[in-house]
Amino acid sequence: MEMLQKIMLTITIIGAINWGLIGILDIDLVAMLFGTASFFTRVVYTLVGICGLINIGILLAHLDFKRD
Repeated sequence: MEMLQKIMLTITIIGAINWGLIGILDIDLVAMLFGTASFFTRVVYTLVGICGLINIGILLAHLDFKRD
């Protein structure tokens, strides 16, 4: 399971770098590689979104919500 979490985190980081490039330089690396609004571009964006949501769940699972 730890390996799957690392893969999902890596995909999320790649998505974050892509959004950083869009915000700073107006360069969409995924669209440059696979074409604008192509099937593969949509798959990559979907995978990044799913991995981000799963990473939120992993983060919340590791937080300690005990009250004193």
